[in-house]
Amino acid sequence: MHKTLTVLLLSATVLSACNSWSNSRANPSNWFGSSTPAPTEVSASDADALVPRQNNGKGLLARPDVIDNSVPIAVINELRVDPTASGAIVYAAGTAIRQGAYNAQLARVRSEELTKNGIMEFTFRVDYPNYATVQGNERSRMVSEAVNVSKQDLVGIRLVRVKGQQNALESRRR
Repeated sequence: MHKTLTVLLLSATVLSACNSWSNSRANPSNWFGSSTPAPTEVSASDADALVPRQNNGKGLLARPDVIDNSVPIAVINELRVDPTASGAIVYAAGTAIRQGAYNAQLARVRSEELTKNGIMEFTFRVDYPNYATVQGNERSRMVSEAVNVSKQDLVGIRLVRVKGQQNALESRRR
């Protein structure tokens, strides 16, 4: 009981001294006076004064454009268009010129003429390493890729074509 009363009286005394701390010079919040408005000249060009200027018109955190080093695959061996509930899956397999092909993609070719004729055309593109690789046998150079096409994209399409360097395969709608 005596300890509790002593702690209570001591804490009340310490807390009552807080009022003098707020006016003390040792209090960091008293080191500067209160803020007052100051007149400034603002022009339209000063709106982004702290943002560095960029000539390419992109944002502050934008990355540089990626250079596309991909090339069409040598030969298209297989083309399948498998229907799904949401549209279709276009699957293509091809043979690369040499081993090590990576980053395969079916890049859609868009033009008014193809759309008007009901043709959806893709170019089967791959990247090759910067260093020399062996040619190898045909099986070791096989690359496959698939892309999902929605029902909205298939409206009016009668033919799907996948092109490579040496040939192209087509699949017609039944």
